Amino acid sequence: MSRIIVMAAVAAGTLALAACGTTIEQKAASGAVAGAVVGGPVGAAVGGAAGTVVGQAQKPN
Repeated sequence: MSRIIVMAAVAAGTLALAACGTTIEQKAASGAVAGAVVGGPVGAAVGGAAGTVVGQAQKPN
């Protein structure tokens, strides 16, 4: 059970770091770095995707 809690906390931290930066590219890069630290290459891909999604969602229309 504690592994699930740790994984959820890490995922929340990765998503929070994915929001760092002012451009979509910076958000994707910061998410990729955070994901790489947590989960290696797969984490980098997930973090980069999360950063891109956050950047797109925050982009002014």
